[in-house]
Amino acid sequence: MSITASQVNELRKKTGAGMMDCKNALVESNGDMEQAIDLLRKKGQKIAAKRGDNEAREGLVFAEASADGSFGVLLALNCETDFVAKNDDFRNFVQSLVNIALTNKAESAEALKAMKYDDKLTVEEKIVEQIGVIGEKLDLSKYELVSASQVVPYNHPGNQLATLVALNKAGDVSENAGKQVAMQVAAMNPIALNAEGVDADTIQREIEIGKELAIQEGKPADMAEKIAEGRLGKFFKENTLLSQPFVRDNKLTVEQFLKQEDKELTVVDFKRVALSN
Repeated sequence: MSITASQVNELRKKTGAGMMDCKNALVESNGDMEQAIDLLRKKGQKIAAKRGDNEAREGLVFAEASADGSFGVLLALNCETDFVAKNDDFRNFVQSLVNIALTNKAESAEALKAMKYDDKLTVEEKIVEQIGVIGEKLDLSKYELVSASQVVPYNHPGNQLATLVALNKAGDVSENAGKQVAMQVAAMNPIALNAEGVDADTIQREIEIGKELAIQEGKPADMAEKIAEGRLGKFFKENTLLSQPFVRDNKLTVEQFLKQEDKELTVVDFKRVALSN
């Protein structure tokens, strides 16, 4: 049967697939729109299976807070090439996933994948469909949900890195301070909120490294432990958020900066996702 340009255009709008793929699917389905959509989905599944072992190192990272600022989501969708990552259609697709996560307050990547993308497909099925459209492996590689009195997002230019900062108080002061701290997290990549948040294995490793360095420097073995503990304090200062020097005024720690803005203000959680992670 003859396939019209309007049919092809309608299928393209519904699926995002290329013109020739849409035409071929309509020809194969004898013009049945629903069958054609299913054919394109199956094509996506086949491509996904073929490209399953490929590396998807490019992509975009988006962070966004809810309208009331009480929670935020942070996700990374990976693809194989920079060319795809810079495409507006890919960017719009990532934004659509963020919108669904925010609307439904998705608790995890698995929960988000199981949610409805539209009246026919789940998010996971839509990702597979897009693999067929784009011809590259796609992977929802990272997802974070943070809730607090005030959650502030930061998207680094280029969308290769994004952060969320959760604060114990809401309001304009909190939001403005949170933006500064969210940029701090992006720039300085702290490993924990404070010393209490650093895991025991990391602490033990730093102590052992500190002791070994002290011995290499010719310090007596009985002093190495104390020297290592001193270096551990420096490690905490450099690598835990509240103790880090504030990047906009290194005479202050991040904690001191927050207290300067509001004596009761502090960070209760943060998340950082980068494609290079």
